[in-house]
Amino acid sequence: MDDELLELQRQFEFAQQAKSSIRLSERNVVELIQKLQQLQIIDFELLHTVSGKEYITLDQLRNDMVAEVNKLGRISLIDLADATGVDLYYVEKLSQNIVTDHREFMLNQGEIISESYWDSIAEEINERLQECSQIALTELAAQLNVGLDMISSVLEPRLGAMVKGRLEGGQLYTPAYVARISAMVRGAARGITVPTNLTVLWSSLQQLLQEMEGSSGVAVEGSFFQSLFNGLVKEGEILGSVRAGVHWTPAVFAIAQKESVDSFFSQNSFINYDVLHKLGIPQPIQFLQSRYPEGKPLVTTFVHPSMIEMLDAATEDAIERGSWSDSLSLLPSSFSPQDASRMLSQCQAVQLALKSNKAHIFGDFYVLGSSFMKDICDLIMKELETLSVSGSSGTMMSGDLQVASEAKVGYHSSRFSESNEVVSDSGVNRNVDKGSKKKKGKGTGNTVANLSESGPDNQDQTSTKSKKSQRRGKDTSSQTSDSKPSSRKESLKMKEDNLSTPSEEWIMQKIATLVPDFEEQGVDDPETILRPLANQLRPTIISSWLEKKKALLTENAERMRHLLDILQKKLDESFLNMQLYEKALELFEDDQSISVVLHRHLLRTVAAPMVDLLLQKLDEHNKLKSGVDVQEEDPNSEPDSLNPGDRVAISRNFPGTLSKKALAVAEALEGKRVEIFTDAFRMLTEESGLPLKKLDKKLERTLLHSYRKELTSQVSDETDPVSLLPKVVSLLYIQVHHKALQAPGRAISVAISRLKDKLDESAYKILTDYQTATVTLLALLSAAPGDEDDCASDRILSKKELLQNQMLDLKSVVLRTTQSS
Repeated sequence: MDDELLELQRQFEFAQQAKSSIRLSERNVVELIQKLQQLQIIDFELLHTVSGKEYITLDQLRNDMVAEVNKLGRISLIDLADATGVDLYYVEKLSQNIVTDHREFMLNQGEIISESYWDSIAEEINERLQECSQIALTELAAQLNVGLDMISSVLEPRLGAMVKGRLEGGQLYTPAYVARISAMVRGAARGITVPTNLTVLWSSLQQLLQEMEGSSGVAVEGSFFQSLFNGLVKEGEILGSVRAGVHWTPAVFAIAQKESVDSFFSQNSFINYDVLHKLGIPQPIQFLQSRYPEGKPLVTTFVHPSMIEMLDAATEDAIERGSWSDSLSLLPSSFSPQDASRMLSQCQAVQLALKSNKAHIFGDFYVLGSSFMKDICDLIMKELETLSVSGSSGTMMSGDLQVASEAKVGYHSSRFSESNEVVSDSGVNRNVDKGSKKKKGKGTGNTVANLSESGPDNQDQTSTKSKKSQRRGKDTSSQTSDSKPSSRKESLKMKEDNLSTPSEEWIMQKIATLVPDFEEQGVDDPETILRPLANQLRPTIISSWLEKKKALLTENAERMRHLLDILQKKLDESFLNMQLYEKALELFEDDQSISVVLHRHLLRTVAAPMVDLLLQKLDEHNKLKSGVDVQEEDPNSEPDSLNPGDRVAISRNFPGTLSKKALAVAEALEGKRVEIFTDAFRMLTEESGLPLKKLDKKLERTLLHSYRKELTSQVSDETDPVSLLPKVVSLLYIQVHHKALQAPGRAISVAISRLKDKLDESAYKILTDYQTATVTLLALLSAAPGDEDDCASDRILSKKELLQNQMLDLKSVVLRTTQSS
């Protein structure tokens, strides 16, 4: 047999070495192959190699590729194309079939890898793992140039068999290392007795490992610790509970928690939520409700029903006794006002008292019986009645509390305006109509207006004008009444009446005085009980007080109406005189110094009494409106003279706009211009509901005529040589300029000098001589040392005798000039 094989080998070798007598070219071979394919003798696919000199079948290519993969274990498709000499297209096409047919192969990122390759890699990883105790999968993936998921999927089925270790959090650990770390986690967890965040524990263990193993130590992720910890908890080696994955509560702590809560609650019948927060219980209400279903949760405290019953009994007793109760003071100091309020809402007796209006709650936890509140209200009403009867209601408003004073002044003003509307038809417009008796006084100021009303020529004129004013006033009032509905008037009256009532601040002060227990109990904040109680009592007090005020106002209504009538009449008289005298000031506007003197003289002599009268009567009217018993005065008596400080003080008592306009009048009175005062005074009277008449041409002529007659009579009857001169000058100015001049002594000489061109020489000389003699007499009187100086007395007597003679001549000249004109 062996000989035969050797013989066949020799023959085969000879056949190979023998040269063929017939040789085919490559072209002929290609054509021959194509012909065989056309004849379907070759009925399978043939592939050209990359060199183009060889044919290869698909089966042969598949076998060559499988052999190459088995040989190398891991090879890329590009390397397979180079190794087989076939185009990459056919290699990629067959690779899917090869992987499908051979389960031990896998295709990954253009590479075919066999299981044997992974087995060898797993052995290498295991050897390395035993040396290092830990290997990161990212490091292996980078070394093997594969994805992290690929290396994980390959290693997981080989763990425990080929790879002796544990895969956790992207790390490979040896069993010994895992056991060591597990022991550390177990010991650390068992040593914890209070709730702890596990991330903090893992950080401590990582730091401990670094200190033990130095810089070459293995870095352990927190997830590895967490995984080992979860396993230990599941196996029951560590007792406790985990919340949200990282919050660990040991069983020993939970037991201590419950024992502490049970002990406190059983002893005190309440427990604050802060105590449970300090014990590490994050949801105290749910925890307490689960352990004590009968308990009642409050805002900051959890209480036993027995505490609510105790509070209910104490509060009910206070209500029955007609007293008040501070619920918060009956509870432990840790309770908040909201807790007390919520407990009161659960007290049955208190709720029944509230529904039946037997009690009221203020400031969340103050319970006041209705009888107690009624007693306070009665005491305050007695206080108000005492103040009203004594005529010192202003003291109640201003002395006790400034805020209340302002409210009362506001009431006076608004009520005053209303009464003016009522009186206007019967008082203001009727003043010009009525006329009055001629009054004789020391000066000539009021005489002008009085004469204008009593003069026969003026009766028709003033009567006609007053009728027009009455018609105009009636039309205006009717338009106003049509445009404003009655409901608006009623609401305005309610608002005005409300301003006269005791203020909230005043009631609060009285409550604090009448109930000193509030201060003794430490009720310092008025917002807790004083203000709410004042708001509760104020409507009742207001109702009673307004009834009282209404009765007082009814009593004073006639006095107020009479006061306004007289005031309107006097103001019209004075203001007409003021306007008449003001026109004479135009003659001296070219001389600023004399103009200032004349303006200030007119303000002091005519305007000041008029302002004093108005301010005092307004103040008196306000007192009557407020129900104060004011002593009735003689309507014909002159008002008291006020100084600037008095005027400002009275003006500031008026409310709002009225006060501002009154202060403007007081300021203008101290100024240097009459027209500024006139405008301010007219605005004040209009604001007060006392409109003043304007001086027209007809009325001016009438007043001048009456004034001239009055001055003529006074000049004829005058016996004092010094007093005669200003009357003569005023009479001459009426004759020459048709102006009523009021000039002080300082301006007489200038006034006389301006008559030089208007009088004949003899009359003017008599006037100047008389003025010179008067000045000399006044100088002697002021320089005289006393009655003992006989020489000075003789000179004064001689000068008076001379003036008496000259006075006759002056009267004669003036009266003759008057008669001729």
